[in-house]
Amino acid sequence: MDSDNQMVLELLPEIAKIKDQSVKDGMIACWKEAINFRGWTKDLLSGMLFTLLADNVEITFISHVRAVCLMCLACDDVLDKMHGKNKTKVNRDHLIAGAMLADVGKLMEYEIVDGKPIKSDYGKHIRHPFSGVALAYKHGLPSEVMHMIATHSKEGTGEKRLPESIIFHHADFIDFELVK
Repeated sequence: MDSDNQMVLELLPEIAKIKDQSVKDGMIACWKEAINFRGWTKDLLSGMLFTLLADNVEITFISHVRAVCLMCLACDDVLDKMHGKNKTKVNRDHLIAGAMLADVGKLMEYEIVDGKPIKSDYGKHIRHPFSGVALAYKHGLPSEVMHMIATHSKEGTGEKRLPESIIFHHADFIDFELVK
């Protein structure tokens, strides 16, 4: 396993929960490309704050990605436990991949200047949902995963969301609104 793969898997251990190897491989490839876009290091990623849209944020980008993914899985588990066979079908591999890729475009949208994340020139024109979808498309991820990335933030307002996207959208905003 190359060092870039190892770094992605260390930062995002929830990747191991994906059963479909092609989804797992595509997701890792997206993260690797986004990391290499600006030469992000494990230390920079581990310390980078997850949003520029709120003051006094202490939650890191990686912590946010992981927390939201775990909230999605917990929500799916509760719905499964409570509704059983009547539960709306959810593809857990797509749920995990979409949750972990929704913000990957921030690695292209942001850059570090004087030790602080700022919106890059690229990011002033292309927000992370668009970059994330482009990466997911390039690396052969299913359209359902791209849908989650595309509809997770304000860009998805008014769109009919898939079940996985509904779960993710609400989990993402729980974490964001509590910080904001």
